[in-house]
Amino acid sequence: MKNNHTFAICAYKESQYLGDCIESILDQQIKSEVYISTSTPNTYIYDTAKKYGLDVYETGSESGIQKDWNHAYNIASTELVTIAHQDDVYSSDYAYEVTENYKREKDALIFFSDYIPIINGEEGQVGKNKKIKKLLKTPLRSRFFSRTQFWKKAVLSFGNPICCPSVSYNKRILGNNIFRSKLDFALDWDTFLEIAKLNGAFVYINKPLIKYRIHEESTTKKIMKENQRIKEDAMMFDKIWPHFITNIIMKFYKRAYDAYGDK
Repeated sequence: MKNNHTFAICAYKESQYLGDCIESILDQQIKSEVYISTSTPNTYIYDTAKKYGLDVYETGSESGIQKDWNHAYNIASTELVTIAHQDDVYSSDYAYEVTENYKREKDALIFFSDYIPIINGEEGQVGKNKKIKKLLKTPLRSRFFSRTQFWKKAVLSFGNPICCPSVSYNKRILGNNIFRSKLDFALDWDTFLEIAKLNGAFVYINKPLIKYRIHEESTTKKIMKENQRIKEDAMMFDKIWPHFITNIIMKFYKRAYDAYGDK
């Protein structure tokens, strides 16, 4: 019996990891709605979908992450929606943990978990940046703080510690077209910051329920090579802090990123 949750898989071009992602989603303890959304329809995606018995929905044109994510999200008819990235792998208890938390927190805005990084094929390496991100999320382990606008925004004030593909959105509250930011790399951070202004909790599930893959062909890596990440992160800090504080933060931020990357 399916639960009130959807995995909307965003597929782009021909990822060698798409099958692994789908298998992890179909191997959940409790079953969810599952489909593929793509702006780059091709034989590989359709053959993979056919192999696993999944529907494919086309956006109609390749026009950026914002449109792709909104398209994938809007199709869902369930109250909870997870936008799955094609390169990542979900723990078999991901959907169970999300839906159990939803039973306790019906007015929560988002549910998200910890993650295990996969850096160029090597699993479980934890760099300093990931440790910092885990520390930043600590206030959200408190039920009181997780509902407080100040703390929801504070958690996002020194960077984005929330692993985007681990997030399940409460569509019953948030509605459609939740991704309105014009940014690419920081689209998720910008979106979380806007959602944080609403009444409702950010529910942090302190378990690694997803393996998050960073590799040379990923969209994240391509954006970082173009130095877009630094520009967009500075724009985000300017939304939160006075510009002179942004300049101070960015000096440490660049240094940390050069040393530890996205680990």
